[in-house]
Amino acid sequence: MSKIRALALFSGGLDSLLAMKLLIEQGIEVIGLYFDTGFGGKGDEEKKRYLQEIAKKIGAKLEIIDIKEQFIQEILFDPKYGYGKNFNPCIDCHANMIRVAKALLPKYDAHFIISGEVVGQRPMSQRFDALKKVENLSTADGLILRPLSAKLLPPTIPEQKGWVDREKLLDISGRSREVQMRLAKEWGIENYESPAGGCLLTDEHFSKKIKDHIAHDTFSPEDADVLKWGRHFRLPYGAKLVVSRNKEENEKLQSLQLSKYERFSLPLPGPLSLVSKNADTADKELAAKIALTYSKAKPQEVYEVKIGDEVYTVSPFPNKSEAQRYLIK
Repeated sequence: MSKIRALALFSGGLDSLLAMKLLIEQGIEVIGLYFDTGFGGKGDEEKKRYLQEIAKKIGAKLEIIDIKEQFIQEILFDPKYGYGKNFNPCIDCHANMIRVAKALLPKYDAHFIISGEVVGQRPMSQRFDALKKVENLSTADGLILRPLSAKLLPPTIPEQKGWVDREKLLDISGRSREVQMRLAKEWGIENYESPAGGCLLTDEHFSKKIKDHIAHDTFSPEDADVLKWGRHFRLPYGAKLVVSRNKEENEKLQSLQLSKYERFSLPLPGPLSLVSKNADTADKELAAKIALTYSKAKPQEVYEVKIGDEVYTVSPFPNKSEAQRYLIK
């Protein structure tokens, strides 16, 4: 028989690491799949480097799968099982990852899929009934194995066929992470991500910015990148303004590939800003005024701010509270 190989949904968190390690200990080759939805957090590039390092440490390979466009077009705005507390379609998202992983099985000559989900750990997506919904929606057909809770769940195809020894799998349930912490210590797994870290769609403020955006415009991976940085303002005639908070955000906003926004800088030290390319004159003038308010500009002085081919002669607001009337909160 050929080498047994599994594809793992790999978030970088402890549970997915342990699920992978449990199978590696059984001699199964594991390829971790990190699905990049575009909402994995602000430090995406740093995270990908971390994933490479930690996967190598436990003896797994890593593949990064870009599903940004597919996730936005097919999942984010029309989830069959709705959202969690904010804009997070967790059940549909997990099912989608499994569905994509299933489609990739032939490419990697793999036999089945594993996930680090633990029964009862998350109130929306990891109840018994939610796990069943995920499996049905993913059309996984018994090919999804959850090693950390396998003994609490019906045997899967990998167990039935003897690819995996069910007796060496676990029966973890609930929100306590005592067993996981003990296993991590035994296997020397350190510096893993916290279970609460990760998806920006669970963040209340980020979710509000998405809702504001889709009330005015279509949504794309570019917009997801823009939403991660800076203060966001909705101007009176509908334009979006983004004003950097610091040097790091200046650099991030400068590095983005933009089609909907144009950048503008100030004639003195201050934030890099973005404004909608289709903004009218009144909104651009206000954008210049707001950006100046977050700089070292003096309220009593007049400045020339160039946005595109136009120059706007404006003064900052006397205080930030006036600019914050337009802030998306």
